[in-house]
Amino acid sequence: MLDLAKLLVFGYYPYVALTVFIAGSIIRFNRGQYTWRSGSSELLRRRQLVWGSALFHYGILVVLGGHLVGFGTPDVVLDVLGVSVRAHQLLAVFAGGISGTLAWVGLTMLVHRRLFDPRIRKTSSVMDIVALLLVWIQLTFGLASVPLTLHHLDGKLFTQLVGYVQSIIYFRPNAVSLLDGVPWVYLVHIFLGFTFFMVWPLSRLVHIWSAPIWYIGRAYQVVRRRSPQKTQRGMQS
Repeated sequence: MLDLAKLLVFGYYPYVALTVFIAGSIIRFNRGQYTWRSGSSELLRRRQLVWGSALFHYGILVVLGGHLVGFGTPDVVLDVLGVSVRAHQLLAVFAGGISGTLAWVGLTMLVHRRLFDPRIRKTSSVMDIVALLLVWIQLTFGLASVPLTLHHLDGKLFTQLVGYVQSIIYFRPNAVSLLDGVPWVYLVHIFLGFTFFMVWPLSRLVHIWSAPIWYIGRAYQVVRRRSPQKTQRGMQS
């Protein structure tokens, strides 16, 4: 019975969650563009929002990017680059630990602001609160796994986790068997991670797709000052 539950949760559920994530994002973009927004309440408790939002967004972007690169990069690429398993693990722990802590502190400020300010609470939907709490719990379990990872620097546990994630991504068989002996903290973190992808298209998290990345490489704005002669001529006309 336990083997069946493990197969359902870590074998089939990830593909259900990823399907909802991809299909749901496309459907919502096509049919609900007026709801495709962050739903900001920046006029209320602005200082807490600015600090919390900045810490959370900078931290979570590094966390997501680190997970994507760290778990999605094939071993062949790491071998070519000369990155050992130990170095890969230490980089993931320290980069993820620092950025995860920043994101956790920022999100704690945002959760407190949304739940304990009556005005903001009234303008928040149930899904807004669910999404925030889900990400907060996920970050908490992620940070809780850091001390455990530091006690397993031989690379065996890290290799198991990377192998499982890559098995899901690349549709390799027997992915669930790679989780044998993995502590429950990691299992909860993995489950919440796929749940995060499932909730994504159903909440305000979809606004991440509209992040203005192009803004970084935008062209300079050209400002031309009007000459006094043209200004005076315009006033006379």
